[in-house]
Amino acid sequence: MAAANPSVFLLMVNGQVESAQFPEYDDLYCKYCFVYGQDWAPTAGLEEGISQITSKSQDVRQLLVWNFPIDVTFKSTNPYGWPQIVLSVYGLDMFGNDVVRGYGAVHVPFSPGRHKRTIPMFVPESTSKLQKFTSWFMGRRPEYTDPKVVAQGEGREVTRVRSQGFVTLLFNVVTKDMRKLGYDTGPADTQGILGPSLPQGIPR
Repeated sequence: MAAANPSVFLLMVNGQVESAQFPEYDDLYCKYCFVYGQDWAPTAGLEEGISQITSKSQDVRQLLVWNFPIDVTFKSTNPYGWPQIVLSVYGLDMFGNDVVRGYGAVHVPFSPGRHKRTIPMFVPESTSKLQKFTSWFMGRRPEYTDPKVVAQGEGREVTRVRSQGFVTLLFNVVTKDMRKLGYDTGPADTQGILGPSLPQGIPR
């Protein structure tokens, strides 16, 4: 009877932090973590990770390619607090200090399937020119003590930020027992990820 009437549903996510574009910077690495509501709990996989350092590609795109894997499974009783992935990108400044180059966050896609997301990144700014010069000279740039605040709205309105760079993520999403609990995730939204095309002359 327990299998016929589930009390929780599962959300299985794998994929990768694929690449980034930061025209002004090179030799960067990425950290990720998941933020989710009180009714959610991880059952398998990793909630956070840190990638290798990568350098820009030598072609015109100048992509920073990580292809860093994501693999985690959550269970929950309701969709409130649907998981978000928070990204933080770091690199060395001219003095050799490890400084943040961008923060960003996005919800795990709601519908099953393969999804691609490009996240605009941002960095906190100093509130005055003196603070900006001091932080540059001392190698202590403004950054969040806990990157998870990026996924929360509280207190964000008083933070001055500047847009900087993009990170591309690839998600493969599978859900289990959501329909049995009365939730309809709708058709898969592939967001431009296409399968092999059919040869010409073959009816669709």
